Amino acid sequence: MATVAAAALLVPTLSAAASTGPDRDRHHEPGAFVPGDLLLNTTVFPQLVAITAGTTQLPPNCGTGPFNAGKCSVAAAGGSYPQVFDNSIPDGSFGLGSKIVLDELNPASGATVRSIEVPNSTEPWVRAGSDQMVTSFSSKSEGALTLSPDGHDVTFMGYDAPVGGIDISNSDTPGVDDQSRNPAASRYYRVVGDLGADGRLHYTLTNAFSGDNARAAIIGPRGLAYVAGNGDDKGGTNFILAAGAQLVRLSDRPEVAQAPGAPTPVGSFSVNELGVSESGDAAKDNNYRGIAIENNVLYFSKGSGGKGVNTVYFVDTTGKACPNGVGLPLPGAQLPTAPLAGGNPEVAAEQAPRPYNMCILKGFPAVPNASNAGPDYPFGMFFAGPHTLYVADEGSGDGPANGDYSAADAAHNPTAGLQKWVFDTAAQQWKLAYTLQAGLALGQPYSVANYPTGTNPATGEPWAPATDGLRNLTGRINRDGTVSIYAVTSTISGSSDAGADPNKLVSVTDPIAATSPVSGEAFRTLKSAPAGSIFRGVSFAPTSGDRR
Repeated sequence: MATVAAAALLVPTLSAAASTGPDRDRHHEPGAFVPGDLLLNTTVFPQLVAITAGTTQLPPNCGTGPFNAGKCSVAAAGGSYPQVFDNSIPDGSFGLGSKIVLDELNPASGATVRSIEVPNSTEPWVRAGSDQMVTSFSSKSEGALTLSPDGHDVTFMGYDAPVGGIDISNSDTPGVDDQSRNPAASRYYRVVGDLGADGRLHYTLTNAFSGDNARAAIIGPRGLAYVAGNGDDKGGTNFILAAGAQLVRLSDRPEVAQAPGAPTPVGSFSVNELGVSESGDAAKDNNYRGIAIENNVLYFSKGSGGKGVNTVYFVDTTGKACPNGVGLPLPGAQLPTAPLAGGNPEVAAEQAPRPYNMCILKGFPAVPNASNAGPDYPFGMFFAGPHTLYVADEGSGDGPANGDYSAADAAHNPTAGLQKWVFDTAAQQWKLAYTLQAGLALGQPYSVANYPTGTNPATGEPWAPATDGLRNLTGRINRDGTVSIYAVTSTISGSSDAGADPNKLVSVTDPIAATSPVSGEAFRTLKSAPAGSIFRGVSFAPTSGDRR
Protein backbone atom coordinates (compact mmCIF):
# COMPACT_ATOMS: atom_id res chain seq x y z
CA MET A 1 0.00 0.00 0.00
CA ALA A 2 2.74 2.49 0.91
CA THR A 3 4.95 4.01 -1.73
CA VAL A 4 8.61 3.03 -1.85
CA ALA A 5 9.57 6.40 -0.41
CA ALA A 6 7.19 6.05 2.50
CA ALA A 7 8.10 2.43 3.20
CA ALA A 8 11.77 3.33 3.40
CA LEU A 9 11.04 5.36 6.50
CA LEU A 10 9.78 2.38 8.40
CA VAL A 11 13.03 0.63 9.32
CA PRO A 12 12.55 1.07 13.08
CA THR A 13 15.98 1.51 14.67
CA LEU A 14 15.37 2.70 18.22
CA SER A 15 17.32 5.50 19.83
CA ALA A 16 18.75 5.10 23.30
CA ALA A 17 16.11 7.47 24.63
CA ALA A 18 13.37 5.12 23.48
CA SER A 19 14.83 2.03 25.12
CA THR A 20 12.97 1.15 28.30
CA GLY A 21 14.48 -2.18 29.24
CA PRO A 22 17.17 -4.77 28.50
CA ASP A 23 14.71 -7.05 26.67
CA ARG A 24 14.12 -4.48 23.90
CA ASP A 25 15.34 -5.47 20.41
CA ARG A 26 16.62 -2.07 19.22
CA HIS A 27 17.44 -3.00 15.62
CA HIS A 28 15.19 -4.98 13.32
CA GLU A 29 13.53 -4.93 9.93
CA PRO A 30 9.75 -4.90 9.52
CA GLY A 31 8.34 -8.41 9.29
CA ALA A 32 5.52 -10.69 10.36
CA PHE A 33 4.51 -10.88 14.00
CA VAL A 34 4.48 -14.03 16.11
CA PRO A 35 0.86 -15.30 16.04
CA GLY A 36 -0.85 -14.60 19.35
CA ASP A 37 1.61 -11.94 20.49
CA LEU A 38 0.43 -8.69 22.00
CA LEU A 39 1.16 -5.15 20.85
CA LEU A 40 1.60 -2.46 23.50
CA ASN A 41 1.51 1.25 22.67
CA THR A 42 4.21 2.92 24.78
CA THR A 43 4.90 6.64 24.68
CA VAL A 44 8.22 8.10 25.83
CA PHE A 45 8.76 11.49 27.43
CA PRO A 46 10.46 13.95 25.06
CA GLN A 47 13.88 15.10 26.21
CA LEU A 48 15.15 18.71 26.18
CA VAL A 49 11.77 20.42 26.40
CA ALA A 50 12.38 24.13 25.76
CA ILE A 51 10.39 25.65 28.63
CA THR A 52 11.77 28.01 31.28
CA ALA A 53 9.84 28.56 34.49
CA GLY A 54 8.80 32.17 34.97
CA THR A 55 9.74 33.11 31.40
CA THR A 56 8.12 30.97 28.71
CA GLN A 57 4.68 32.17 27.74
CA LEU A 58 1.94 29.56 27.42
CA PRO A 59 0.15 28.56 25.25
CA PRO A 60 2.72 28.86 22.41
CA ASN A 61 2.24 31.92 20.21
CA CYS A 62 0.02 33.31 22.93
CA GLY A 63 -1.56 36.62 22.00
CA THR A 64 -1.41 36.06 18.24
CA GLY A 65 -5.10 35.20 17.81
CA PRO A 66 -8.30 37.05 18.67
CA PHE A 67 -9.32 34.53 21.31
CA ASN A 68 -6.04 34.28 23.23
CA ALA A 69 -5.13 37.98 23.14
CA GLY A 70 -4.42 39.05 26.69
CA LYS A 71 -4.74 35.49 27.99
CA CYS A 72 -1.06 34.53 28.12
CA SER A 73 0.34 32.73 31.16
CA VAL A 74 3.90 32.30 32.36
CA ALA A 75 5.27 28.76 32.70
CA ALA A 76 5.06 27.44 36.25
CA ALA A 77 7.80 24.83 35.73
CA GLY A 78 10.74 24.06 33.46
CA GLY A 79 11.09 21.14 31.06
CA SER A 80 12.07 18.41 33.53
CA TYR A 81 9.94 15.29 33.92
CA PRO A 82 7.47 15.03 35.58
CA GLN A 83 7.49 18.55 37.05
CA VAL A 84 6.93 20.04 33.58
CA PHE A 85 3.27 18.98 33.81
CA ASP A 86 2.73 21.52 36.58
CA ASN A 87 2.33 23.81 33.57
CA SER A 88 -1.18 22.41 33.21
CA ILE A 89 -2.08 24.77 36.07
CA PRO A 90 -1.49 28.02 34.10
CA ASP A 91 -2.21 26.39 30.70
CA GLY A 92 -5.29 24.17 30.68
CA SER A 93 -4.34 22.85 27.23
CA PHE A 94 -0.80 21.85 28.24
CA GLY A 95 0.70 18.73 26.72
CA LEU A 96 3.86 17.61 24.92
CA GLY A 97 4.23 15.69 21.66
CA SER A 98 5.98 12.36 22.34
CA LYS A 99 7.16 9.41 20.31
CA ILE A 100 5.13 6.23 19.93
CA VAL A 101 6.79 2.83 20.36
CA LEU A 102 4.84 -0.32 19.51
CA ASP A 103 6.19 -3.20 21.59
CA GLU A 104 5.50 -6.77 20.54
CA LEU A 105 5.10 -8.78 23.75
CA ASN A 106 4.81 -12.41 24.75
CA PRO A 107 1.30 -12.55 26.27
CA ALA A 108 2.29 -15.07 28.95
CA SER A 109 5.41 -13.38 30.31
CA GLY A 110 5.10 -9.79 29.10
CA ALA A 111 8.65 -10.01 27.69
CA THR A 112 9.39 -7.76 24.72
CA VAL A 113 9.94 -9.64 21.45
CA ARG A 114 10.72 -6.55 19.35
CA SER A 115 9.76 -2.89 19.06
CA ILE A 116 8.71 -0.56 16.28
CA GLU A 117 9.35 3.13 16.83
CA VAL A 118 6.85 5.11 14.80
CA PRO A 119 8.81 7.65 12.68
CA ASN A 120 9.15 10.97 14.47
CA SER A 121 11.17 14.18 14.37
CA THR A 122 13.93 12.90 16.68
CA GLU A 123 15.11 10.33 14.13
CA PRO A 124 17.87 11.57 11.78
CA TRP A 125 16.21 10.27 8.59
CA VAL A 126 12.88 11.99 9.37
CA ARG A 127 12.75 15.48 7.88
CA ALA A 128 10.08 18.02 7.05
CA GLY A 129 7.74 16.28 4.63
CA SER A 130 8.59 12.78 5.88
CA ASP A 131 5.84 10.52 7.16
CA GLN A 132 5.75 10.93 10.94
CA MET A 133 3.38 10.69 13.86
CA VAL A 134 3.38 11.43 17.60
CA THR A 135 0.97 11.31 20.51
CA SER A 136 0.49 13.74 23.40
CA PHE A 137 2.42 12.41 26.39
CA SER A 138 0.04 13.29 29.20
CA SER A 139 -3.23 12.91 27.26
CA LYS A 140 -4.49 9.85 29.09
CA SER A 141 -7.43 9.25 26.76
CA GLU A 142 -5.23 8.68 23.69
CA GLY A 143 -3.27 5.80 22.19
CA ALA A 144 -5.78 2.96 21.80
CA LEU A 145 -4.68 0.04 19.60
CA THR A 146 -7.55 -1.67 17.81
CA LEU A 147 -7.41 -4.89 15.78
CA SER A 148 -9.58 -4.89 12.66
CA PRO A 149 -12.42 -7.46 12.53
CA ASP A 150 -10.50 -9.50 9.94
CA GLY A 151 -7.38 -9.47 12.16
CA HIS A 152 -5.13 -8.00 9.44
CA ASP A 153 -4.53 -4.46 10.76
CA VAL A 154 -4.01 -2.62 14.02
CA THR A 155 -4.96 1.05 13.97
CA PHE A 156 -4.26 3.96 16.30
CA MET A 157 -4.38 7.75 16.24
CA GLY A 158 -1.95 10.60 16.75
CA TYR A 159 -0.74 13.89 15.30
CA ASP A 160 1.39 15.08 12.38
CA ALA A 161 3.54 17.12 14.75
CA PRO A 162 7.08 17.21 16.18
CA VAL A 163 8.28 15.52 19.34
CA GLY A 164 8.22 18.16 22.07
CA GLY A 165 5.46 20.18 20.38
CA ILE A 166 3.39 21.99 23.00
CA ASP A 167 -0.41 21.77 23.24
CA ILE A 168 -0.75 19.70 20.04
CA SER A 169 -3.75 17.73 21.31
CA ASN A 170 -5.77 20.93 21.69
CA SER A 171 -4.62 22.52 18.45
CA ASP A 172 -6.94 23.21 15.55
CA THR A 173 -6.45 21.24 12.36
CA PRO A 174 -5.46 23.16 9.21
CA GLY A 175 -8.81 22.49 7.56
CA VAL A 176 -11.08 23.29 10.53
CA ASP A 177 -9.58 26.47 11.91
CA ASP A 178 -11.42 28.06 14.83
CA GLN A 179 -8.80 30.49 16.08
CA SER A 180 -11.55 32.82 17.24
CA ARG A 181 -12.24 30.34 20.05
CA ASN A 182 -9.07 28.30 20.60
CA PRO A 183 -6.30 29.49 22.96
CA ALA A 184 -3.85 27.01 21.34
CA ALA A 185 -2.62 28.84 18.22
CA SER A 186 -0.84 25.92 16.51
CA ARG A 187 -2.41 23.78 13.76
CA TYR A 188 -1.74 20.07 13.27
CA TYR A 189 -3.50 17.34 11.32
CA ARG A 190 -4.64 14.26 13.21
CA VAL A 191 -3.23 10.98 11.83
CA VAL A 192 -4.68 7.47 11.53
CA GLY A 193 -1.80 5.00 11.84
CA ASP A 194 -2.30 1.57 10.27
CA LEU A 195 0.07 -1.27 11.14
CA GLY A 196 -0.21 -4.28 8.85
CA ALA A 197 0.70 -7.90 9.46
CA ASP A 198 3.99 -7.30 7.61
CA GLY A 199 5.07 -4.87 10.33
CA ARG A 200 4.86 -1.84 8.06
CA LEU A 201 3.07 1.38 8.87
CA HIS A 202 0.81 3.58 6.77
CA TYR A 203 -0.61 7.00 7.59
CA THR A 204 -3.75 8.96 6.76
CA LEU A 205 -4.14 12.64 7.64
CA THR A 206 -7.51 14.00 8.75
CA ASN A 207 -9.08 17.26 9.88
CA ALA A 208 -11.22 15.39 12.42
CA PHE A 209 -11.18 16.45 16.08
CA SER A 210 -10.00 19.99 15.48
CA GLY A 211 -9.39 21.60 18.86
CA ASP A 212 -9.37 18.30 20.76
CA ASN A 213 -8.03 14.78 21.18
CA ALA A 214 -7.79 12.02 18.59
CA ARG A 215 -8.18 8.77 20.51
CA ALA A 216 -9.01 5.51 18.71
CA ALA A 217 -9.54 4.03 15.25
CA ILE A 218 -10.70 0.75 13.76
CA ILE A 219 -10.67 -0.37 10.13
CA GLY A 220 -13.95 -1.28 8.48
CA PRO A 221 -14.81 -2.28 4.90
CA ARG A 222 -13.78 -0.60 1.65
CA GLY A 223 -10.66 1.13 2.97
CA LEU A 224 -12.54 3.03 5.65
CA ALA A 225 -11.57 3.74 9.23
CA TYR A 226 -13.97 4.70 12.00
CA VAL A 227 -12.36 7.03 14.51
CA ALA A 228 -13.22 8.22 18.02
CA GLY A 229 -12.19 11.39 19.80
CA ASN A 230 -13.39 14.51 21.51
CA GLY A 231 -15.91 16.69 19.72
CA ASP A 232 -14.83 20.33 19.65
CA ASP A 233 -15.42 21.32 23.27
CA LYS A 234 -15.54 25.01 22.35
CA GLY A 235 -19.00 24.48 20.87
CA GLY A 236 -20.07 26.72 18.03
CA THR A 237 -21.71 25.85 14.73
CA ASN A 238 -18.98 23.37 13.75
CA PHE A 239 -19.64 20.92 16.56
CA ILE A 240 -21.09 18.24 14.28
CA LEU A 241 -18.20 18.54 11.82
CA ALA A 242 -15.81 18.15 14.75
CA ALA A 243 -17.93 15.56 16.57
CA GLY A 244 -16.31 12.63 18.30
CA ALA A 245 -17.46 9.87 15.91
CA GLN A 246 -15.92 10.23 12.47
CA LEU A 247 -15.36 8.33 9.22
CA VAL A 248 -11.97 8.52 7.46
CA ARG A 249 -11.07 7.08 4.05
CA LEU A 250 -7.58 5.60 4.29
CA SER A 251 -4.90 6.95 1.96
CA ASP A 252 -2.21 5.17 -0.06
CA ARG A 253 -0.16 8.35 -0.40
CA PRO A 254 2.68 9.80 1.71
CA GLU A 255 1.55 12.43 4.20
CA VAL A 256 3.11 15.25 2.21
CA ALA A 257 0.97 14.35 -0.83
CA GLN A 258 -2.31 14.18 1.09
CA ALA A 259 -4.87 17.00 1.13
CA PRO A 260 -7.58 15.99 3.59
CA GLY A 261 -10.94 17.65 3.22
CA ALA A 262 -13.61 18.45 5.77
CA PRO A 263 -14.27 15.88 8.50
CA THR A 264 -16.98 13.31 7.88
CA PRO A 265 -19.11 12.76 11.01
CA VAL A 266 -20.48 9.22 11.08
CA GLY A 267 -22.65 9.43 14.19
CA SER A 268 -24.06 11.90 16.69
CA PHE A 269 -26.06 11.71 19.91
CA SER A 270 -28.01 14.33 21.85
CA VAL A 271 -29.37 14.00 25.38
CA ASN A 272 -32.47 15.68 24.00
CA GLU A 273 -33.36 12.23 22.66
CA LEU A 274 -33.89 11.21 26.30
CA GLY A 275 -36.34 14.03 26.85
CA VAL A 276 -33.71 16.17 28.55
CA SER A 277 -33.17 19.79 27.56
CA GLU A 278 -29.44 20.57 27.41
CA SER A 279 -29.12 23.42 24.94
CA GLY A 280 -25.65 24.25 23.64
CA ASP A 281 -23.89 21.12 24.92
CA ALA A 282 -24.02 18.87 21.85
CA ALA A 283 -20.23 18.84 21.65
CA LYS A 284 -20.01 17.43 25.17
CA ASP A 285 -22.59 14.79 24.29
CA ASN A 286 -20.23 13.53 21.56
CA ASN A 287 -16.98 13.12 23.48
CA TYR A 288 -15.98 9.49 22.79
CA ARG A 289 -13.13 7.25 23.95
CA GLY A 290 -13.47 3.58 23.05
CA ILE A 291 -14.50 2.03 19.73
CA ALA A 292 -15.47 -1.50 18.64
CA ILE A 293 -17.20 -3.42 15.85
CA GLU A 294 -19.39 -6.44 16.57
CA ASN A 295 -21.67 -8.16 14.04
CA ASN A 296 -21.48 -5.22 11.60
CA VAL A 297 -22.44 -2.69 14.28
CA LEU A 298 -20.20 0.20 15.29
CA TYR A 299 -19.93 0.93 19.04
CA PHE A 300 -18.49 3.90 20.94
CA SER A 301 -17.98 4.56 24.64
CA LYS A 302 -18.11 7.91 26.43
CA GLY A 303 -16.46 8.18 29.83
CA SER A 304 -15.76 11.80 30.67
CA GLY A 305 -17.26 15.24 30.89
CA GLY A 306 -19.90 16.88 33.05
CA LYS A 307 -22.46 16.79 30.24
CA GLY A 308 -23.93 14.08 28.05
CA VAL A 309 -24.15 10.48 29.26
CA ASN A 310 -21.18 8.31 30.20
CA THR A 311 -22.19 5.00 28.66
CA VAL A 312 -21.91 2.68 25.61
CA TYR A 313 -23.48 3.70 22.29
CA PHE A 314 -24.04 2.18 18.86
CA VAL A 315 -24.52 3.82 15.46
CA ASP A 316 -28.02 3.13 14.17
CA THR A 317 -27.84 2.83 10.38
CA THR A 318 -31.48 1.69 10.21
CA GLY A 319 -32.95 4.83 11.77
CA LYS A 320 -35.40 2.68 13.74
CA ALA A 321 -33.47 1.23 16.70
CA CYS A 322 -34.03 3.89 19.35
CA PRO A 323 -36.92 6.32 18.97
CA ASN A 324 -36.33 7.48 22.55
CA GLY A 325 -32.51 7.43 22.61
CA VAL A 326 -32.10 3.89 24.02
CA GLY A 327 -32.32 0.62 22.09
CA LEU A 328 -30.65 -2.42 20.54
CA PRO A 329 -29.14 -2.89 17.07
CA LEU A 330 -31.72 -4.28 14.67
CA PRO A 331 -31.04 -7.60 12.89
CA GLY A 332 -29.36 -7.11 9.54
CA ALA A 333 -27.97 -3.65 10.37
CA GLN A 334 -24.89 -2.78 8.34
CA LEU A 335 -21.81 -0.69 9.02
CA PRO A 336 -22.01 2.86 7.66
CA THR A 337 -19.85 3.53 4.61
CA ALA A 338 -20.84 7.19 4.14
CA PRO A 339 -22.80 9.81 6.06
CA LEU A 340 -26.49 10.22 5.39
CA ALA A 341 -27.42 12.22 2.33
CA GLY A 342 -28.92 15.66 2.72
CA GLY A 343 -28.15 18.71 4.77
CA ASN A 344 -27.79 18.79 8.54
CA PRO A 345 -30.25 21.20 10.16
CA GLU A 346 -28.01 21.50 13.23
CA VAL A 347 -25.14 23.01 11.23
CA ALA A 348 -25.23 26.49 9.74
CA ALA A 349 -23.86 25.16 6.45
CA GLU A 350 -26.85 23.19 5.15
CA GLN A 351 -24.64 21.17 2.83
CA ALA A 352 -22.67 19.72 5.76
CA PRO A 353 -22.67 15.90 6.06
CA ARG A 354 -25.49 14.49 8.13
CA PRO A 355 -24.41 11.89 10.70
CA TYR A 356 -26.38 8.79 11.62
CA ASN A 357 -28.17 8.85 14.92
CA MET A 358 -26.47 7.08 17.84
CA CYS A 359 -28.30 5.12 20.53
CA ILE A 360 -27.47 4.19 24.11
CA LEU A 361 -27.17 0.40 24.28
CA LYS A 362 -30.22 -0.78 26.22
CA GLY A 363 -29.39 -1.68 29.82
CA PHE A 364 -26.35 0.60 30.03
CA PRO A 365 -26.57 3.87 32.01
CA ALA A 366 -28.91 6.40 30.39
CA VAL A 367 -28.89 9.17 33.02
CA PRO A 368 -27.19 12.45 31.98
CA ASN A 369 -24.01 13.26 33.87
CA ALA A 370 -25.44 16.65 34.83
CA SER A 371 -27.78 14.86 37.25
CA ASN A 372 -24.78 13.95 39.46
CA ALA A 373 -26.16 10.42 39.69
CA GLY A 374 -22.69 8.90 39.94
CA PRO A 375 -21.89 8.04 36.33
CA ASP A 376 -19.57 5.25 35.29
CA TYR A 377 -16.40 5.99 33.29
CA PRO A 378 -16.36 3.44 30.43
CA PHE A 379 -13.36 3.23 28.13
CA GLY A 380 -12.22 0.19 26.11
CA MET A 381 -14.62 -2.57 25.04
CA PHE A 382 -14.25 -6.24 24.06
CA PHE A 383 -17.07 -8.47 22.83
CA ALA A 384 -16.59 -12.12 23.83
CA GLY A 385 -19.47 -13.16 21.60
CA PRO A 386 -22.87 -11.58 20.98
CA HIS A 387 -24.03 -11.94 24.60
CA THR A 388 -20.91 -10.95 26.57
CA LEU A 389 -19.29 -7.53 26.61
CA TYR A 390 -16.30 -6.54 28.77
CA VAL A 391 -15.97 -2.82 29.44
CA ALA A 392 -12.98 -1.12 31.06
CA ASP A 393 -13.92 1.56 33.60
CA GLU A 394 -11.11 4.02 34.35
CA GLY A 395 -12.52 5.42 37.60
CA SER A 396 -13.35 9.01 38.44
CA GLY A 397 -9.79 10.41 38.52
CA ASP A 398 -10.43 11.76 42.01
CA GLY A 399 -6.93 11.93 43.54
CA PRO A 400 -5.66 11.82 47.12
CA ALA A 401 -6.67 14.54 49.55
CA ASN A 402 -4.27 15.70 52.27
CA GLY A 403 -2.07 12.78 51.32
CA ASP A 404 -4.82 10.26 52.00
CA TYR A 405 -5.36 7.85 49.11
CA SER A 406 -8.03 5.95 51.01
CA ALA A 407 -10.26 9.02 50.79
CA ALA A 408 -10.17 8.98 46.97
CA ASP A 409 -12.86 7.26 44.92
CA ALA A 410 -10.35 4.69 43.67
CA ALA A 411 -10.25 3.00 47.07
CA HIS A 412 -13.99 2.32 47.18
CA ASN A 413 -15.42 2.68 43.66
CA PRO A 414 -17.54 -0.42 42.92
CA THR A 415 -17.62 0.10 39.14
CA ALA A 416 -13.95 0.84 38.39
CA GLY A 417 -11.94 -1.97 36.81
CA LEU A 418 -13.32 -4.56 34.38
CA GLN A 419 -17.10 -4.65 34.03
CA LYS A 420 -18.70 -7.78 32.61
CA TRP A 421 -22.03 -7.20 30.88
CA VAL A 422 -24.28 -10.04 29.69
CA PHE A 423 -27.31 -9.87 27.44
CA ASP A 424 -30.55 -10.96 29.09
CA THR A 425 -32.53 -12.52 26.24
CA ALA A 426 -35.77 -12.58 28.26
CA ALA A 427 -35.58 -8.91 29.24
CA GLN A 428 -34.01 -7.98 25.89
CA GLN A 429 -31.37 -5.76 27.47
CA TRP A 430 -27.82 -5.82 28.77
CA LYS A 431 -27.14 -6.29 32.49
CA LEU A 432 -24.01 -5.77 34.57
CA ALA A 433 -23.02 -9.19 35.92
CA TYR A 434 -20.04 -8.09 38.03
CA THR A 435 -16.93 -5.93 38.09
CA LEU A 436 -13.48 -7.49 38.45
CA GLN A 437 -11.11 -5.53 40.71
CA ALA A 438 -9.07 -8.15 42.60
CA GLY A 439 -5.36 -7.76 42.01
CA LEU A 440 -5.59 -4.16 40.77
CA ALA A 441 -4.87 -2.71 44.24
CA LEU A 442 -7.15 0.23 43.52
CA GLY A 443 -6.17 3.36 45.42
CA GLN A 444 -2.96 1.88 46.84
CA PRO A 445 0.13 3.99 45.97
CA TYR A 446 3.12 2.23 44.42
CA SER A 447 6.72 3.27 43.93
CA VAL A 448 8.46 3.80 40.59
CA ALA A 449 12.26 3.80 40.28
CA ASN A 450 13.73 7.22 39.42
CA TYR A 451 10.37 8.90 40.00
CA PRO A 452 9.98 11.70 42.56
CA THR A 453 9.06 10.75 46.11
CA GLY A 454 7.40 12.86 48.75
CA THR A 455 5.00 15.67 47.93
CA ASN A 456 4.55 17.69 44.76
CA PRO A 457 4.76 21.29 46.01
CA ALA A 458 2.48 22.47 43.18
CA THR A 459 -0.44 20.37 44.44
CA GLY A 460 0.49 19.55 48.02
CA GLU A 461 -0.19 15.85 47.36
CA PRO A 462 2.14 12.82 47.01
CA TRP A 463 3.87 12.08 43.71
CA ALA A 464 3.31 8.32 44.05
CA PRO A 465 0.70 6.99 41.59
CA ALA A 466 -2.08 4.57 42.48
CA THR A 467 -4.28 2.54 40.15
CA ASP A 468 -7.71 4.10 39.58
CA GLY A 469 -9.18 1.61 37.07
CA LEU A 470 -8.63 0.41 33.49
CA ARG A 471 -8.55 2.19 30.15
CA ASN A 472 -7.85 0.47 26.84
CA LEU A 473 -8.12 -3.31 26.60
CA THR A 474 -8.14 -6.30 24.30
CA GLY A 475 -9.22 -9.91 24.70
CA ARG A 476 -8.91 -13.45 23.39
CA ILE A 477 -11.48 -16.24 23.64
CA ASN A 478 -9.83 -19.48 24.74
CA ARG A 479 -10.78 -23.05 23.81
CA ASP A 480 -11.66 -23.90 27.42
CA GLY A 481 -14.55 -21.43 27.55
CA THR A 482 -12.61 -18.62 29.20
CA VAL A 483 -11.55 -15.23 27.93
CA SER A 484 -8.18 -13.60 28.60
CA ILE A 485 -8.35 -9.84 28.98
CA TYR A 486 -5.32 -7.54 28.74
CA ALA A 487 -5.66 -3.90 29.81
CA VAL A 488 -3.68 -0.80 30.71
CA THR A 489 -4.36 0.89 34.02
CA SER A 490 -5.43 4.43 34.81
CA THR A 491 -3.92 6.29 37.76
CA ILE A 492 -4.42 8.95 40.39
CA SER A 493 -1.62 10.88 42.08
CA GLY A 494 -0.51 14.27 43.33
CA SER A 495 0.88 15.15 39.91
CA SER A 496 -0.68 18.20 38.31
CA ASP A 497 -1.61 15.85 35.43
CA ALA A 498 -2.12 12.21 36.41
CA GLY A 499 -2.05 11.37 32.71
CA ALA A 500 1.75 11.57 32.98
CA ASP A 501 1.98 8.85 35.66
CA PRO A 502 3.80 5.57 34.85
CA ASN A 503 1.12 2.87 34.75
CA LYS A 504 0.81 -0.89 34.22
CA LEU A 505 -0.22 -3.61 31.77
CA VAL A 506 -2.39 -6.20 33.53
CA SER A 507 -4.23 -9.38 32.56
CA VAL A 508 -7.00 -11.61 33.91
CA THR A 509 -8.76 -14.78 32.71
CA ASP A 510 -12.52 -15.04 33.23
CA PRO A 511 -14.97 -17.88 32.44
CA ILE A 512 -17.35 -16.53 29.82
CA ALA A 513 -20.33 -18.38 31.30
CA ALA A 514 -19.72 -17.13 34.85
CA THR A 515 -22.33 -14.82 36.38
CA SER A 516 -20.24 -13.98 39.43
CA PRO A 517 -16.47 -13.75 39.99
CA VAL A 518 -14.70 -17.10 40.30
CA SER A 519 -12.85 -17.75 43.55
CA GLY A 520 -9.20 -16.72 43.21
CA GLU A 521 -9.79 -14.77 39.99
CA ALA A 522 -7.48 -11.76 40.04
CA PHE A 523 -5.48 -9.48 37.77
CA ARG A 524 -1.74 -9.94 37.50
CA THR A 525 0.75 -7.32 36.39
CA LEU A 526 2.51 -8.25 33.15
CA LYS A 527 4.59 -5.10 32.80
CA SER A 528 5.14 -1.82 34.67
CA ALA A 529 6.04 1.39 32.85
CA PRO A 530 9.34 2.92 33.99
CA ALA A 531 9.66 6.60 34.83
CA GLY A 532 9.36 8.60 31.62
CA SER A 533 7.11 6.09 29.84
CA ILE A 534 3.38 5.43 29.76
CA PHE A 535 1.37 2.50 28.41
CA ARG A 536 -1.59 3.68 26.34
CA GLY A 537 -3.13 0.90 24.24
CA VAL A 538 -2.96 -2.87 23.87
CA SER A 539 -4.06 -5.23 21.10
CA PHE A 540 -3.22 -8.58 19.64
CA ALA A 541 -0.78 -8.31 16.75
CA PRO A 542 -2.18 -8.39 13.20
CA THR A 543 -1.98 -11.63 11.23
CA SER A 544 -1.17 -12.22 7.59
CA GLY A 545 -3.75 -12.05 4.83
CA ASP A 546 -5.04 -9.71 2.17
CA ARG A 547 -5.19 -6.14 3.46
CA ARG A 548 -8.43 -4.24 2.78
